[in-house]
Amino acid sequence: MQALRPLQPIGRGPRIVLGLGFFVLFVAAWAAATLGGFVPGTFLADPLTMVQDGWLLVTRFGFLSDIGVTVWRVLGGFVLAALVAVPVGVLMGAYKPVEAFLEPFVSFARYLPASAFVPLLILWAGIGETQKLLVIFIGSVFQIILMIAVTVGGVRRDLVEAAYTLGAGDAGIIRRVLLPATAPDIAETLRLVLGWAWTYVIVAELIGSSSGIGHMIIESQALLATGQIIFGIIVIGLIGLVSDFLFKGANRLLFPWKLA
Repeated sequence: MQALRPLQPIGRGPRIVLGLGFFVLFVAAWAAATLGGFVPGTFLADPLTMVQDGWLLVTRFGFLSDIGVTVWRVLGGFVLAALVAVPVGVLMGAYKPVEAFLEPFVSFARYLPASAFVPLLILWAGIGETQKLLVIFIGSVFQIILMIAVTVGGVRRDLVEAAYTLGAGDAGIIRRVLLPATAPDIAETLRLVLGWAWTYVIVAELIGSSSGIGHMIIESQALLATGQIIFGIIVIGLIGLVSDFLFKGANRLLFPWKLA
């Protein structure tokens, strides 16, 4: 088949059908396993129970406000990380002495799990919003720095040399060569790390939180309400999927010359 050849592109229509097809098969297998009695409801709620529990969460228990709180935390921590990481990553990629100075620490720090900082952050910042924003910040900032540094450092050397030949200075090289050449890839890096930020916020909300999706999940676990737990997980996935599509759309508008 032509469509199964390596790297052979497919149209938008088949791509949508195939993507939705997997979800249909997944839900069908889930329903067969739970409604068919193969898996006890205590361990895994069936799709109908999950929908009913989710409706109760939204209509009676104020779950929409929990969603809003979690989205705010993700965006707040991620924006703070991006504001620090983008300029630091550009400087690391552009200037080799800066890279030599910072890369060992950044490479070390990016392997530290953000969840391990939760007890310290509770001691330092309490259990309020600052602690949760810092968990997302720590989990995101070092990843962004290193990925952007690699992207900027990989710009073709001949473009830089041509700019010097035409009279550009060091600041002009960054502003007129490095940033325009790497802006689409920097935006793609931010899109990818935004997905990781969602995992960090749930970790932050599982401990010492009175609101948010993670807080609802941990309360539901104590009640053995697996339908609510699954609903919360699905909501996270849907929000992440929507934000991913929005990020891709914004990247296409801002950088139309770069194929997504």
